[in-house]
Amino acid sequence: MDLLDDSAVEQRLATVPAWRREGDEIRRTITAADFPTAIRIVDEIAVEAEKLNHHPDIDIRWRTLHLALTTHDAGGLTEMDFRLAARIEEIAARAPLAP
Repeated sequence: MDLLDDSAVEQRLATVPAWRREGDEIRRTITAADFPTAIRIVDEIAVEAEKLNHHPDIDIRWRTLHLALTTHDAGGLTEMDFRLAARIEEIAARAPLAP
């Protein structure tokens, strides 16, 4: 998969506005309504990640999920990162989140 240039990254970030760029990664935080919901969100993300064979870094802190995406073998951001980010957005939209 080809690396995206800065312009392409900015264009794709506009399609997933909850995500922000930090160097060679895009990041997002999701705060679920409670811990069991956070774990269910992670489980759904895992299923999608397996389908795409592209796996995010996930840090779980009680009901708060810190997600990071990058394409390690390409050395930065690719279309795959934004494809998974969009699927994560769909998962988050269905889940009960903290106000």
